[in-house]
Amino acid sequence: MPQFVIEREMPGAGTLDGEALKGASQASCSVLRDLGPQIQWVHSYVTDNKIYCIYRAPDADMIR
Repeated sequence: MPQFVIEREMPGAGTLDGEALKGASQASCSVLRDLGPQIQWVHSYVTDNKIYCIYRAPDADMIR
């Protein structure tokens, strides 16, 4: 299945603790569940002010 990168602006993301990052991840995954079971979160990368999430999906339109 193709993989896609989503870039999210999140000021201060690099200073968040594990619990805050877990909460952000859970919120994102709940949105994915609403979009359908074909979309799967793989992992995320956190920088100072952004989070990059890797997803698997049948096509780019499902991610958009």
